[in-house]
Amino acid sequence: MDEIKHISVEDFLKLDFGKVTLLDLREPDQVLLGEIEGSLHIPFSQIGRELEKVPKDKPVYVFCLEGNVSGEITEALQDWGVDAVNVDGGWRAWQQYLKDAEPLEIDAKGLKCPGPIVKTADTLRTMQTGQKLRIEATEDAFASDIAVWCERTGNRLLKLEVGPERIEALIEKGNGSKLSPAVSQNDKTFVVFSGDLDKTIAAFIMANGAAAMGRKVTMFFTFWGLNILRRPEKVSVTKSLKERMFGLMIPRGTKNLGLSRMNLGGMGAKMIRGIMKEKGVSSLEELIDSARAHGVRLVACQMSMDIMGIHKEELIDGVELGGVSTFLGSGEQSDMSLFI
Repeated sequence: MDEIKHISVEDFLKLDFGKVTLLDLREPDQVLLGEIEGSLHIPFSQIGRELEKVPKDKPVYVFCLEGNVSGEITEALQDWGVDAVNVDGGWRAWQQYLKDAEPLEIDAKGLKCPGPIVKTADTLRTMQTGQKLRIEATEDAFASDIAVWCERTGNRLLKLEVGPERIEALIEKGNGSKLSPAVSQNDKTFVVFSGDLDKTIAAFIMANGAAAMGRKVTMFFTFWGLNILRRPEKVSVTKSLKERMFGLMIPRGTKNLGLSRMNLGGMGAKMIRGIMKEKGVSSLEELIDSARAHGVRLVACQMSMDIMGIHKEELIDGVELGGVSTFLGSGEQSDMSLFI
């Protein structure tokens, strides 16, 4: 056993796994403890008749549960002409090392959606199951995005701290398994892109109807749809010259929304509101209040807010900030997603 090659788990994790073969000798019930992404799994009880499946064209790193039997197989592979190396301590030593090791760190401060999520995903892709990653970001939407992203990708969010100047997330990489893309719920998701009065009324009528059916509803407001969420009164916030100019050109709040057709300088919108009142149809403002009262989730796209110069202080109560992962996470759990 002293003659075989061996490696510590610390040095093992520094390898480029794309250039080696990982041979997992654990039995099927032991693999349930955690899979090793990209490994060749041949249970120790079957290795005798499946030895030919082990490739000879690159180094083979052999591990079992606790390092008890991998040394024996490493020796046999070396006798067979394979460049085999035993991983000391096996899978348990590997997991203990990852548990005790300091997390990797990435700086996503200053990045806008989807930048922080993309950087997180790219870094985790190079890591192994069980390794931890700490991310610091400054975009408010990251708090919602990273929680949804972890849930939908099978990674574990160990900690999420939201401070006044930065957001810190600590993630443990999962085993690569993702949740089933199949719809298992009857949630509804609406992307509200338009800021037209008639389209907004239709969106909130459907949202209220779905909520009345007991469905979970998410409304994701982006670009011109953000005008719907603006407070009608002027809010004192510090803005750049471009942001102030943009703010003067877009409507503030629902009372200033126009029709998509036959707006007639605002007369069409007033006529529609008058007809709705005559017919006993709830106003847009009443529909919004009803939606919030029935748990409809209102999410403002922070990336669009940054482009249009809209600050969170200008939004009505009950609105949360989110990004693309927040929307996609909701959409994956919905049986209906509409773009309005």
